[in-house]
Amino acid sequence: MSLSDQHCTPCQGGVEPMAETAAREHLTALPEWELAEGGRRLRRARDFPDFARALDFVNRVGELAEREGHHPDLALGYGYVRIELYTHKIDGLHENDFILAAKIDRL
Repeated sequence: MSLSDQHCTPCQGGVEPMAETAAREHLTALPEWELAEGGRRLRRARDFPDFARALDFVNRVGELAEREGHHPDLALGYGYVRIELYTHKIDGLHENDFILAAKIDRL
């Protein structure tokens, strides 16, 4: 089953963040994303022709995040959106981050 067909599961903490080697393996399915902060964050930048389209994308990401119960950090500006994913409770990456990234790519 592809990442985008899966759903995020609640993370209550108490688990170790994904190791950077495992994160790099997951990243092969997400060519537009990159690892940051020593493999503890997943990031992507998207450019848009104007503010309205960037805002529309942010709103769609927000709706998706609410449905999945997993929330990215978003930066919005004129013609751009920057997305950062990580699991706050473990201060690192979890499979949920890759699932949400794949779903964002489908938007």
